[in-house]
Amino acid sequence: MSLSDSAYKHIATLGPVGFVPKAPGTWGTLAALVVLALLKPSTPILILMVVATVVVGTVAAGRAEIALGQTDSGHIIIDEVAGYFISMLFLPQTVFYFAASFVLFRIFDVLKPPPVRQLQELHGGIGVMADDVAAGVIANLVLQIWRILIAG
Repeated sequence: MSLSDSAYKHIATLGPVGFVPKAPGTWGTLAALVVLALLKPSTPILILMVVATVVVGTVAAGRAEIALGQTDSGHIIIDEVAGYFISMLFLPQTVFYFAASFVLFRIFDVLKPPPVRQLQELHGGIGVMADDVAAGVIANLVLQIWRILIAG
């Protein structure tokens, strides 16, 4: 059974969230933060959430590009959800880490330092997702280093 293009578009855009006129990526990241703050999933569940979001998001983003008629449309924000989930892996689920992950992920997603920018050049759903996955990994690494060296 296959989902319709409309269903893929809804998944990729988080329904109406991706169509917010200003900063839909930031709103998508905020939606991911709210989900984690409310659920506070265990590490194994968060890993499953990451895998599911990356796999489903890659397919949905690729199909949504076609449905929207745009490559890496700003309306597609499932990649922000995946990136933010990754930025929170193996970190304490506290207000500080929720906020720090949000800020760092958005910075790395917007500025796209190497190799984030290069990954965006990939085609289809993989290209949509890969740069945000990398931004999430970098944000997570920064916070892991901070936690080890400074927070103790």
